[in-house]
Amino acid sequence: MRKKVQAFEEIKKKYVRMALETNKIVTTAKTAGVHRSTLTAWMNEYGDEVREEMEAEVESGEVLPLEKSGDYYKQQYERAMRLLGEKELEIAVLKDLVKKRPY
Repeated sequence: MRKKVQAFEEIKKKYVRMALETNKIVTTAKTAGVHRSTLTAWMNEYGDEVREEMEAEVESGEVLPLEKSGDYYKQQYERAMRLLGEKELEIAVLKDLVKKRPY
């Protein structure tokens, strides 16, 4: 009997973690197939424990904190856009050269 209860608790914690990570309670509740008030009750019951687990993972280096990963992706996006701009400029220059020099 205890294994069944423990399995349900793990499932609840999984959905609490998902809600905390995405900050989308209603969407997570729909995914879990429960009402949002039920998920909110689970968050009240398991929220502190799940937050501590998440913080421990960040401190141990298992996952990147959300702020760092967001900054990382923002930098990667800006770099990609800069490279894209350079390539577009290069293409425009080459097209101009082709127009000016008939073969």
